[in-house]
Amino acid sequence: KQVRPGAPPQPDISKEESRTVAMACLPFPSFVNTVASSATSLVAVGRCRVASAPSSEDADAREFIDIVAKNREQAMVDGNADAAPDERKKLKKKYMKQGVAMASRYLRERLKLDVSIVDVDFVVDSRDVLETDGCLAACLLDAGCSKVVMDGTSCDALMAAKIPRERIVADFSEETATKPNIDKALEFAGTVSIQLATIAIETAEQLLMCIPQTSDKVVFQVGDIAGLELEDLLVFVAAASKLCKDGKGAIALVDPNATQLGLAFAACAKTDRDDGLYSTVVCTRSGEALGLVYSSKESIVAALECGRGVYYSRSRRSLWRKGDTSGHYQTLHRLDLDCDGDALRFTVTQRGDDTAAFCHLNTLTCWGEPTGLRHLERTLQERLLAAPEGSYTKRLFEDSELLRDKLVEEAQELSEATEPTDVAGELADVLYFAMVRAVKAGVGIDDAIAELDRRTRKVTRRKGDSKAFRIAAGDKILNKEK
Repeated sequence: KQVRPGAPPQPDISKEESRTVAMACLPFPSFVNTVASSATSLVAVGRCRVASAPSSEDADAREFIDIVAKNREQAMVDGNADAAPDERKKLKKKYMKQGVAMASRYLRERLKLDVSIVDVDFVVDSRDVLETDGCLAACLLDAGCSKVVMDGTSCDALMAAKIPRERIVADFSEETATKPNIDKALEFAGTVSIQLATIAIETAEQLLMCIPQTSDKVVFQVGDIAGLELEDLLVFVAAASKLCKDGKGAIALVDPNATQLGLAFAACAKTDRDDGLYSTVVCTRSGEALGLVYSSKESIVAALECGRGVYYSRSRRSLWRKGDTSGHYQTLHRLDLDCDGDALRFTVTQRGDDTAAFCHLNTLTCWGEPTGLRHLERTLQERLLAAPEGSYTKRLFEDSELLRDKLVEEAQELSEATEPTDVAGELADVLYFAMVRAVKAGVGIDDAIAELDRRTRKVTRRKGDSKAFRIAAGDKILNKEK
Protein backbone atom coordinates (compact mmCIF):
# COMPACT_ATOMS: atom_id res chain seq x y z
CA LYS A 1 0.00 0.00 0.00
CA GLN A 2 1.40 3.40 -0.96
CA VAL A 3 1.17 5.86 1.94
CA ARG A 4 2.43 9.41 1.99
CA PRO A 5 5.24 9.92 4.54
CA GLY A 6 3.84 11.31 7.76
CA ALA A 7 0.41 9.73 7.29
CA PRO A 8 -0.95 7.68 10.22
CA PRO A 9 -1.23 3.86 10.08
CA GLN A 10 -4.18 2.91 7.87
CA PRO A 11 -6.74 0.23 8.92
CA ASP A 12 -8.47 -2.01 6.39
CA ILE A 13 -11.45 0.34 6.31
CA SER A 14 -10.52 3.90 7.23
CA LYS A 15 -12.53 6.17 9.49
CA GLU A 16 -13.22 8.25 6.41
CA GLU A 17 -14.58 5.26 4.49
CA SER A 18 -16.64 3.82 7.36
CA ARG A 19 -18.34 7.17 7.74
CA THR A 20 -19.82 6.91 4.24
CA VAL A 21 -20.83 3.22 4.15
CA ALA A 22 -24.52 4.00 4.80
CA MET A 23 -24.58 6.16 1.67
CA ALA A 24 -22.54 3.84 -0.53
CA CYS A 25 -25.42 2.34 -2.53
CA LEU A 26 -27.11 5.67 -3.26
CA PRO A 27 -26.92 7.92 -6.32
CA PHE A 28 -24.88 11.11 -6.28
CA PRO A 29 -24.19 13.88 -8.83
CA SER A 30 -21.09 13.86 -11.03
CA PHE A 31 -20.53 17.39 -12.32
CA VAL A 32 -19.01 17.22 -15.79
CA ASN A 33 -20.59 19.98 -17.87
CA THR A 34 -22.23 21.64 -14.87
CA VAL A 35 -20.26 23.72 -12.38
CA ALA A 36 -20.75 22.42 -8.84
CA SER A 37 -21.27 25.93 -7.46
CA SER A 38 -24.38 26.32 -9.64
CA ALA A 39 -26.02 23.18 -8.21
CA THR A 40 -24.87 23.12 -4.59
CA SER A 41 -28.25 21.96 -3.22
CA LEU A 42 -27.85 18.67 -5.12
CA VAL A 43 -24.79 17.67 -3.10
CA ALA A 44 -27.09 17.25 -0.09
CA VAL A 45 -27.37 13.59 -1.10
CA GLY A 46 -24.04 13.39 0.72
CA ARG A 47 -21.55 12.91 -2.07
CA CYS A 48 -20.51 14.45 -5.37
CA ARG A 49 -17.81 14.20 -8.01
CA VAL A 50 -16.18 17.34 -9.36
CA ALA A 51 -13.44 18.06 -11.85
CA SER A 52 -11.31 21.02 -12.81
CA ALA A 53 -11.40 22.39 -16.34
CA PRO A 54 -7.73 23.05 -17.19
CA SER A 55 -8.39 23.59 -20.91
CA SER A 56 -10.74 26.53 -20.37
CA GLU A 57 -9.88 30.10 -19.50
CA ASP A 58 -12.47 30.69 -16.79
CA ALA A 59 -11.64 31.71 -13.23
CA ASP A 60 -12.24 28.20 -11.87
CA ALA A 61 -9.62 26.75 -14.19
CA ARG A 62 -7.04 29.46 -13.50
CA GLU A 63 -7.42 29.04 -9.76
CA PHE A 64 -6.95 25.29 -9.97
CA ILE A 65 -3.93 25.70 -12.27
CA ASP A 66 -2.37 27.83 -9.52
CA ILE A 67 -2.99 25.02 -7.01
CA VAL A 68 -1.26 22.53 -9.30
CA ALA A 69 1.66 24.95 -9.75
CA LYS A 70 2.09 25.32 -5.98
CA ASN A 71 2.19 21.53 -5.57
CA ARG A 72 4.69 21.29 -8.41
CA GLU A 73 6.80 23.82 -6.50
CA GLN A 74 6.60 21.63 -3.40
CA ALA A 75 7.64 18.53 -5.36
CA MET A 76 10.69 20.28 -6.81
CA VAL A 77 12.17 21.22 -3.42
CA ASP A 78 13.99 17.91 -3.00
CA GLY A 79 15.79 18.52 -6.28
CA ASN A 80 17.28 21.78 -5.00
CA ALA A 81 20.86 20.70 -4.20
CA ASP A 82 21.84 24.24 -3.17
CA ALA A 83 19.54 24.24 -0.13
CA ALA A 84 20.47 22.56 3.16
CA PRO A 85 18.27 19.64 4.33
CA ASP A 86 16.63 21.74 7.08
CA GLU A 87 15.94 24.52 4.59
CA ARG A 88 14.36 22.07 2.14
CA LYS A 89 12.19 20.66 4.94
CA LYS A 90 10.95 24.13 5.88
CA LEU A 91 10.34 25.01 2.26
CA LYS A 92 8.30 21.85 1.61
CA LYS A 93 6.20 22.51 4.70
CA LYS A 94 5.63 26.10 3.60
CA TYR A 95 4.54 25.13 0.08
CA MET A 96 2.37 22.29 1.43
CA LYS A 97 0.50 24.65 3.79
CA GLN A 98 0.07 27.20 1.01
CA GLY A 99 -1.25 24.57 -1.39
CA VAL A 100 -3.73 23.18 1.14
CA ALA A 101 -4.95 26.69 1.97
CA MET A 102 -5.45 27.42 -1.74
CA ALA A 103 -7.29 24.14 -2.31
CA SER A 104 -9.49 24.67 0.77
CA ARG A 105 -10.45 28.12 -0.45
CA TYR A 106 -11.12 26.76 -3.94
CA LEU A 107 -13.48 24.08 -2.62
CA ARG A 108 -15.22 26.42 -0.17
CA GLU A 109 -15.47 29.68 -2.10
CA ARG A 110 -15.23 28.76 -5.75
CA LEU A 111 -17.13 25.45 -5.77
CA LYS A 112 -19.30 26.28 -2.72
CA LEU A 113 -18.77 22.83 -1.20
CA ASP A 114 -18.88 22.05 2.52
CA VAL A 115 -16.34 19.24 2.71
CA SER A 116 -17.01 18.73 6.42
CA ILE A 117 -20.31 17.02 5.64
CA VAL A 118 -20.33 16.23 1.90
CA ASP A 119 -17.98 13.56 0.50
CA VAL A 120 -16.22 15.14 -2.47
CA ASP A 121 -14.52 12.94 -5.07
CA PHE A 122 -12.14 15.17 -7.05
CA VAL A 123 -11.10 14.18 -10.57
CA VAL A 124 -7.43 14.92 -11.27
CA ASP A 125 -5.33 14.64 -14.42
CA SER A 126 -2.77 11.83 -14.20
CA ARG A 127 -0.09 14.13 -15.62
CA ASP A 128 -0.63 16.60 -12.78
CA VAL A 129 -0.26 13.81 -10.22
CA LEU A 130 2.99 12.63 -11.83
CA GLU A 131 4.43 16.13 -12.24
CA THR A 132 3.73 16.97 -8.60
CA ASP A 133 5.09 13.61 -7.39
CA GLY A 134 1.72 12.91 -5.76
CA CYS A 135 1.68 16.16 -3.78
CA LEU A 136 -1.51 17.28 -5.56
CA ALA A 137 -3.43 14.18 -4.44
CA ALA A 138 -2.41 14.65 -0.80
CA CYS A 139 -3.15 18.38 -1.02
CA LEU A 140 -6.75 17.79 -2.13
CA LEU A 141 -7.35 15.24 0.63
CA ASP A 142 -5.79 17.51 3.25
CA ALA A 143 -8.10 20.27 1.99
CA GLY A 144 -11.11 18.07 2.72
CA CYS A 145 -11.81 15.92 -0.34
CA SER A 146 -12.94 12.38 0.39
CA LYS A 147 -11.22 10.75 -2.59
CA VAL A 148 -9.26 11.58 -5.71
CA VAL A 149 -10.34 10.10 -9.04
CA MET A 150 -7.70 9.18 -11.64
CA ASP A 151 -7.48 7.38 -14.95
CA GLY A 152 -7.51 3.70 -14.05
CA THR A 153 -5.21 2.80 -16.92
CA SER A 154 -2.47 5.14 -15.63
CA CYS A 155 -0.92 2.92 -12.99
CA ASP A 156 2.15 5.16 -12.78
CA ALA A 157 -0.05 8.00 -11.55
CA LEU A 158 -2.02 5.74 -9.19
CA MET A 159 1.27 4.64 -7.63
CA ALA A 160 2.74 8.16 -7.57
CA ALA A 161 -0.17 9.48 -5.50
CA LYS A 162 1.30 7.82 -2.38
CA ILE A 163 -1.94 8.06 -0.41
CA PRO A 164 -4.04 5.28 1.21
CA ARG A 165 -5.60 3.13 -1.51
CA GLU A 166 -9.12 3.52 -0.09
CA ARG A 167 -8.85 7.23 -0.91
CA ILE A 168 -8.18 6.58 -4.62
CA VAL A 169 -10.82 5.93 -7.31
CA ALA A 170 -9.55 4.32 -10.53
CA ASP A 171 -11.78 5.53 -13.36
CA PHE A 172 -12.45 3.45 -16.51
CA SER A 173 -14.63 3.64 -19.56
CA GLU A 174 -16.73 0.55 -20.19
CA GLU A 175 -14.30 -0.30 -22.99
CA THR A 176 -11.15 -0.13 -20.83
CA ALA A 177 -12.75 -1.82 -17.81
CA THR A 178 -11.19 -5.22 -18.52
CA LYS A 179 -10.35 -7.72 -15.80
CA PRO A 180 -6.55 -7.29 -16.21
CA ASN A 181 -6.83 -3.48 -16.11
CA ILE A 182 -9.06 -3.56 -13.04
CA ASP A 183 -6.82 -6.06 -11.22
CA LYS A 184 -3.79 -3.87 -11.83
CA ALA A 185 -5.57 -0.71 -10.68
CA LEU A 186 -6.82 -2.38 -7.50
CA GLU A 187 -3.23 -2.72 -6.34
CA PHE A 188 -3.31 1.04 -5.75
CA ALA A 189 -7.00 2.02 -5.62
CA GLY A 190 -9.78 0.88 -3.29
CA THR A 191 -12.60 1.93 -5.63
CA VAL A 192 -13.17 1.28 -9.32
CA SER A 193 -15.38 3.70 -11.25
CA ILE A 194 -16.85 2.65 -14.60
CA GLN A 195 -18.49 4.96 -17.12
CA LEU A 196 -21.37 2.90 -18.50
CA ALA A 197 -22.17 3.19 -22.19
CA THR A 198 -25.66 1.78 -21.60
CA ILE A 199 -27.84 1.27 -18.52
CA ALA A 200 -28.09 -2.49 -18.80
CA ILE A 201 -28.08 -4.13 -15.37
CA GLU A 202 -26.55 -7.24 -16.96
CA THR A 203 -23.47 -5.17 -17.86
CA ALA A 204 -23.20 -3.92 -14.28
CA GLU A 205 -23.45 -7.50 -12.98
CA GLN A 206 -20.64 -8.66 -15.28
CA LEU A 207 -18.40 -5.77 -14.30
CA LEU A 208 -19.08 -6.33 -10.62
CA MET A 209 -17.72 -9.86 -10.96
CA CYS A 210 -14.33 -8.28 -11.72
CA ILE A 211 -14.30 -6.76 -8.22
CA PRO A 212 -14.94 -9.74 -5.90
CA GLN A 213 -13.31 -8.49 -2.70
CA THR A 214 -15.80 -7.07 -0.19
CA SER A 215 -13.43 -4.27 0.80
CA ASP A 216 -13.08 -3.05 -2.82
CA LYS A 217 -15.79 -0.67 -4.02
CA VAL A 218 -17.37 0.19 -7.35
CA VAL A 219 -19.07 3.28 -8.79
CA PHE A 220 -21.25 2.95 -11.88
CA GLN A 221 -21.32 6.30 -13.66
CA VAL A 222 -24.34 6.95 -15.86
CA GLY A 223 -23.84 9.68 -18.46
CA ASP A 224 -26.19 11.45 -20.87
CA ILE A 225 -29.14 10.99 -18.51
CA ALA A 226 -30.90 13.85 -20.28
CA GLY A 227 -31.40 11.49 -23.21
CA LEU A 228 -32.85 8.70 -21.05
CA GLU A 229 -36.44 8.06 -20.16
CA LEU A 230 -36.83 8.87 -16.46
CA GLU A 231 -38.56 5.58 -15.73
CA ASP A 232 -35.73 3.60 -17.37
CA LEU A 233 -33.17 5.49 -15.28
CA LEU A 234 -35.05 4.84 -12.03
CA VAL A 235 -35.43 1.14 -12.79
CA PHE A 236 -31.68 0.86 -13.39
CA VAL A 237 -30.76 2.85 -10.26
CA ALA A 238 -33.03 0.69 -8.07
CA ALA A 239 -31.59 -2.52 -9.52
CA ALA A 240 -27.99 -1.30 -9.26
CA SER A 241 -28.58 -0.21 -5.68
CA LYS A 242 -29.67 -3.74 -4.75
CA LEU A 243 -26.74 -5.14 -6.69
CA CYS A 244 -24.31 -2.92 -4.77
CA LYS A 245 -25.86 -3.40 -1.35
CA ASP A 246 -23.99 -3.46 1.97
CA GLY A 247 -21.65 -0.67 0.97
CA LYS A 248 -20.24 -2.35 -2.13
CA GLY A 249 -20.89 0.49 -4.54
CA ALA A 250 -22.66 3.65 -5.64
CA ILE A 251 -24.22 5.21 -8.72
CA ALA A 252 -22.93 8.51 -10.14
CA LEU A 253 -25.37 10.44 -12.34
CA VAL A 254 -23.73 12.91 -14.71
CA ASP A 255 -25.17 16.44 -14.44
CA PRO A 256 -28.58 15.47 -13.03
CA ASN A 257 -31.35 17.88 -12.17
CA ALA A 258 -33.17 17.80 -8.83
CA THR A 259 -36.03 15.68 -10.15
CA GLN A 260 -33.75 13.01 -11.60
CA LEU A 261 -31.51 12.87 -8.52
CA GLY A 262 -34.31 13.09 -5.96
CA LEU A 263 -36.40 10.35 -7.57
CA ALA A 264 -33.30 8.19 -8.04
CA PHE A 265 -32.54 8.63 -4.33
CA ALA A 266 -36.10 7.63 -3.44
CA ALA A 267 -35.85 4.61 -5.77
CA CYS A 268 -33.20 3.21 -3.42
CA ALA A 269 -35.43 3.57 -0.35
CA LYS A 270 -38.27 1.34 0.80
CA THR A 271 -41.33 1.79 2.98
CA ASP A 272 -44.00 -0.48 4.43
CA ARG A 273 -46.47 2.35 4.90
CA ASP A 274 -49.69 2.23 2.89
CA ASP A 275 -49.34 5.92 2.00
CA GLY A 276 -45.83 5.35 0.58
CA LEU A 277 -44.22 7.92 2.89
CA TYR A 278 -40.77 7.54 4.43
CA SER A 279 -40.14 8.01 8.15
CA THR A 280 -37.64 10.86 8.47
CA VAL A 281 -35.51 11.86 11.45
CA VAL A 282 -34.35 15.48 11.40
CA CYS A 283 -30.99 16.07 13.10
CA THR A 284 -28.46 18.79 13.82
CA ARG A 285 -24.89 18.75 12.53
CA SER A 286 -23.81 17.03 15.76
CA GLY A 287 -26.44 14.29 15.40
CA GLU A 288 -29.05 15.55 17.88
CA ALA A 289 -32.58 14.57 16.90
CA LEU A 290 -34.89 17.56 16.41
CA GLY A 291 -38.00 15.63 15.50
CA LEU A 292 -39.71 12.90 13.48
CA VAL A 293 -41.43 13.84 10.22
CA TYR A 294 -42.37 12.14 6.94
CA SER A 295 -41.04 12.50 3.42
CA SER A 296 -42.50 11.72 0.03
CA LYS A 297 -40.73 11.38 -3.29
CA GLU A 298 -41.91 14.85 -4.20
CA SER A 299 -40.67 16.38 -0.94
CA ILE A 300 -37.22 14.86 -1.44
CA VAL A 301 -37.06 16.47 -4.88
CA ALA A 302 -38.27 19.79 -3.45
CA ALA A 303 -35.64 19.69 -0.69
CA LEU A 304 -32.88 19.16 -3.27
CA GLU A 305 -34.26 21.99 -5.40
CA CYS A 306 -34.17 24.63 -2.67
CA GLY A 307 -31.55 23.33 -0.21
CA ARG A 308 -33.96 23.51 2.72
CA GLY A 309 -35.87 21.12 4.94
CA VAL A 310 -38.98 20.14 2.97
CA TYR A 311 -41.24 17.31 4.16
CA TYR A 312 -44.75 15.95 3.65
CA SER A 313 -47.57 17.09 5.95
CA ARG A 314 -50.00 14.25 6.58
CA SER A 315 -52.59 16.62 8.09
CA ARG A 316 -52.53 19.03 5.14
CA ARG A 317 -51.80 16.30 2.61
CA SER A 318 -49.27 18.49 0.86
CA LEU A 319 -45.61 19.48 0.86
CA TRP A 320 -44.43 21.21 4.02
CA ARG A 321 -41.52 23.58 3.52
CA LYS A 322 -40.39 24.11 7.08
CA GLY A 323 -40.34 27.77 8.09
CA ASP A 324 -42.54 29.32 5.38
CA THR A 325 -45.16 30.14 8.02
CA SER A 326 -43.24 30.15 11.30
CA GLY A 327 -39.98 31.64 10.04
CA HIS A 328 -38.12 28.70 11.60
CA TYR A 329 -36.62 27.41 8.37
CA GLN A 330 -33.78 24.92 7.95
CA THR A 331 -30.62 24.84 5.88
CA LEU A 332 -30.29 21.33 4.46
CA HIS A 333 -26.81 19.82 4.64
CA ARG A 334 -27.24 16.14 3.95
CA LEU A 335 -29.71 13.29 3.31
CA ASP A 336 -28.97 9.74 4.42
CA LEU A 337 -30.74 6.40 4.41
CA ASP A 338 -30.40 4.10 7.39
CA CYS A 339 -28.81 0.65 7.14
CA ASP A 340 -32.14 -1.01 6.24
CA GLY A 341 -33.04 1.62 3.66
CA ASP A 342 -36.43 2.38 5.19
CA ALA A 343 -35.77 5.57 7.17
CA LEU A 344 -34.32 8.91 6.08
CA ARG A 345 -32.18 11.32 8.03
CA PHE A 346 -32.11 15.02 7.20
CA THR A 347 -29.08 16.79 8.67
CA VAL A 348 -29.92 20.47 8.96
CA THR A 349 -29.10 23.72 10.68
CA GLN A 350 -32.22 25.03 12.37
CA ARG A 351 -32.74 28.75 11.75
CA GLY A 352 -35.11 31.42 12.98
CA ASP A 353 -35.23 35.20 13.37
CA ASP A 354 -36.35 35.04 17.00
CA THR A 355 -35.12 31.61 18.06
CA ALA A 356 -33.94 28.42 16.36
CA ALA A 357 -36.96 26.23 17.08
CA PHE A 358 -38.00 23.07 15.26
CA CYS A 359 -41.06 22.31 17.38
CA HIS A 360 -44.38 24.20 17.13
CA LEU A 361 -44.03 24.74 20.90
CA ASN A 362 -41.06 27.02 20.11
CA THR A 363 -38.43 24.62 21.48
CA LEU A 364 -35.39 23.41 19.57
CA THR A 365 -36.56 19.78 19.59
CA CYS A 366 -39.90 18.02 19.78
CA TRP A 367 -38.68 16.48 23.05
CA GLY A 368 -38.30 19.82 24.77
CA GLU A 369 -35.25 21.94 25.37
CA PRO A 370 -31.80 20.41 24.80
CA THR A 371 -29.45 19.37 27.57
CA GLY A 372 -25.67 19.22 27.92
CA LEU A 373 -23.50 21.29 25.61
CA ARG A 374 -26.40 22.46 23.45
CA HIS A 375 -28.21 23.78 26.54
CA LEU A 376 -25.01 25.51 27.67
CA GLU A 377 -24.56 27.07 24.22
CA ARG A 378 -28.10 28.48 24.16
CA THR A 379 -27.79 29.81 27.72
CA LEU A 380 -24.53 31.56 26.87
CA GLN A 381 -26.06 33.05 23.72
CA GLU A 382 -28.87 34.47 25.85
CA ARG A 383 -26.38 35.83 28.39
CA LEU A 384 -24.44 37.54 25.62
CA LEU A 385 -27.57 39.46 24.63
CA ALA A 386 -29.03 40.11 28.07
CA ALA A 387 -27.34 38.91 31.25
CA PRO A 388 -28.80 39.41 34.74
CA GLU A 389 -27.05 41.72 37.18
CA GLY A 390 -23.98 40.11 38.75
CA SER A 391 -23.67 37.44 36.07
CA TYR A 392 -20.23 35.81 36.06
CA THR A 393 -20.69 34.87 32.40
CA LYS A 394 -21.27 38.55 31.57
CA ARG A 395 -18.05 39.40 33.39
CA LEU A 396 -16.17 36.87 31.29
CA PHE A 397 -17.66 38.28 28.08
CA GLU A 398 -16.49 41.77 29.07
CA ASP A 399 -13.06 40.90 30.49
CA SER A 400 -10.94 39.22 27.81
CA GLU A 401 -7.91 38.87 30.08
CA LEU A 402 -9.92 37.13 32.79
CA LEU A 403 -11.42 34.73 30.23
CA ARG A 404 -7.96 33.94 28.84
CA ASP A 405 -6.56 33.33 32.32
CA LYS A 406 -9.42 31.00 33.28
CA LEU A 407 -9.02 28.98 30.10
CA VAL A 408 -5.32 28.43 30.82
CA GLU A 409 -5.95 27.74 34.51
CA GLU A 410 -8.71 25.18 33.95
CA ALA A 411 -6.76 23.46 31.15
CA GLN A 412 -3.82 23.03 33.52
CA GLU A 413 -6.08 21.59 36.22
CA LEU A 414 -7.55 19.15 33.71
CA SER A 415 -4.07 18.04 32.63
CA GLU A 416 -3.15 17.26 36.26
CA ALA A 417 -6.41 15.56 37.34
CA THR A 418 -6.12 11.80 37.88
CA GLU A 419 -9.36 10.47 39.36
CA PRO A 420 -12.23 9.96 36.89
CA THR A 421 -14.57 12.23 38.85
CA ASP A 422 -11.93 14.96 38.98
CA VAL A 423 -11.21 14.61 35.26
CA ALA A 424 -14.95 14.89 34.50
CA GLY A 425 -15.28 17.98 36.70
CA GLU A 426 -12.26 19.72 35.22
CA LEU A 427 -13.40 18.84 31.71
CA ALA A 428 -16.77 20.45 32.45
CA ASP A 429 -14.96 23.59 33.60
CA VAL A 430 -12.85 23.69 30.44
CA LEU A 431 -15.92 23.19 28.26
CA TYR A 432 -17.73 26.04 30.01
CA PHE A 433 -14.93 28.56 29.54
CA ALA A 434 -14.22 27.32 26.01
CA MET A 435 -17.89 27.77 25.10
CA VAL A 436 -17.87 31.30 26.53
CA ARG A 437 -14.91 32.09 24.28
CA ALA A 438 -16.66 30.49 21.29
CA VAL A 439 -20.00 32.25 21.79
CA LYS A 440 -18.23 35.58 22.25
CA ALA A 441 -16.58 35.01 18.85
CA GLY A 442 -19.86 33.93 17.21
CA VAL A 443 -18.74 30.31 16.96
CA GLY A 444 -21.12 27.44 17.76
CA ILE A 445 -20.94 23.73 18.52
CA ASP A 446 -21.79 22.90 14.91
CA ASP A 447 -18.80 24.96 13.72
CA ALA A 448 -16.49 22.90 15.93
CA ILE A 449 -18.12 19.66 14.74
CA ALA A 450 -17.56 20.74 11.13
CA GLU A 451 -13.88 21.44 11.82
CA LEU A 452 -13.40 18.06 13.49
CA ASP A 453 -15.06 16.32 10.55
CA ARG A 454 -12.85 18.24 8.09
CA ARG A 455 -9.76 17.04 9.93
CA THR A 456 -10.71 13.39 9.51
CA ARG A 457 -10.10 13.83 5.77
CA LYS A 458 -6.42 14.69 6.13
CA VAL A 459 -3.67 12.25 5.20
CA THR A 460 -0.71 14.42 6.18
CA ARG A 461 -0.16 14.67 9.91
CA ARG A 462 2.00 17.04 11.90
CA LYS A 463 4.49 15.66 14.40
CA GLY A 464 2.43 17.14 17.23
CA ASP A 465 5.18 18.15 19.66
CA SER A 466 4.42 20.82 22.26
CA LYS A 467 5.40 24.40 21.47
CA ALA A 468 7.90 25.84 23.95
CA PHE A 469 6.73 29.43 23.46
CA ARG A 470 3.13 28.43 24.19
CA ILE A 471 4.18 26.59 27.37
CA ALA A 472 6.16 29.64 28.45
CA ALA A 473 3.20 31.93 27.80
CA GLY A 474 0.93 29.63 29.82
CA ASP A 475 3.41 29.53 32.71
CA LYS A 476 3.56 33.31 32.72
CA ILE A 477 -0.24 33.49 33.05
CA LEU A 478 -0.35 30.84 35.80
CA ASN A 479 2.48 32.39 37.80
CA LYS A 480 1.46 36.04 37.58
CA GLU A 481 0.63 37.84 40.79
CA LYS A 482 -3.04 38.15 41.57
